[in-house]
Amino acid sequence: MILETIDLNGIQSFYALSNRLNLNDVLPNKVTIWKLRNNNPLRKSFVKNNIKLNEFDALIKITVEMSRYLYPYIREILKSKEDLKENSVTWIDFNKRFIELIKERFNLDSMRVKKLLNQAENDEIIIKSLLTLSLCISNKGYQKLKNFLIDF
Repeated sequence: MILETIDLNGIQSFYALSNRLNLNDVLPNKVTIWKLRNNNPLRKSFVKNNIKLNEFDALIKITVEMSRYLYPYIREILKSKEDLKENSVTWIDFNKRFIELIKERFNLDSMRVKKLLNQAENDEIIIKSLLTLSLCISNKGYQKLKNFLIDF
């Protein structure tokens, strides 16, 4: 959701990256990507399917590549949170869009979603997520993100 908050054309970018990374056999179209995203139990359109290991790996590869591409924006958002007096507009705009996407796409009755919408708790979650994405842009980013998600 963080990457989609930064990139307004999230699903299109995911699909373009899957093509560029030669993941067409695993993620042949946008619908497949959409279905995989709907495995998230917090989403309104949650559908329980078991994600295969190759699908999990493909999503991690796309996330890492998208994080590399969006790193300047991720860095700017983190910097704006650090210095709210000078850069508050960036953080406020990002946070506002994140909340809008959560309300639009997630099940608002879920306690976890309510936690995301709670301003006091949501800042911490956003910062941790942004830091995780910024750390996965290195050469070993794929393995770092995979280990993080498995340990989560």
